[in-house]
Amino acid sequence: MTILRLALLAMLGLTVAGCGKFPTYNGPAVTHVLVNKGERKMYLVHHDEVLESYDIGLGFAPNGDKKIEGDGKTPEGSYIIDRRNPNSQFYLSIGVSYPNPEDRAEAKDLGKSPGGDIFIHGRPWKYRKGGQDWTAGCIAVTNREMRQVYSMVKNGTPITITP
Repeated sequence: MTILRLALLAMLGLTVAGCGKFPTYNGPAVTHVLVNKGERKMYLVHHDEVLESYDIGLGFAPNGDKKIEGDGKTPEGSYIIDRRNPNSQFYLSIGVSYPNPEDRAEAKDLGKSPGGDIFIHGRPWKYRKGGQDWTAGCIAVTNREMRQVYSMVKNGTPITITP
């Protein structure tokens, strides 16, 4: 009985070890992330080919470029995916390198902080179905989509956010 129990535990352990939070992605590399705020769309691109597209939610004040901390806007411009958080309060997240030097200069001219901590992330239960602009300036997709984004987009990938 003990040997059978150990064998079952070993098989269970191997099964659970194979069930990760992150799917494996073996397709073409994502060479660029494009976000079109007006369309509420995000595209994962390999050179000129769109690999995936997603409906997105934005900051609670989505029109216009982010200028200062707390304005509820999603930034516009060219950035880099520069960090990952597998323990995000919004399921999973990947960081956008906002603010860039131009963003810092604009905020400084206004005598304000540009803010920071802009991410692409999942959604809490309240916003699980999407269709709403609710973040503090981040880009939100569904949790299922975020698993895919997290596995496909690597640190160092350029991201362009347009109006």
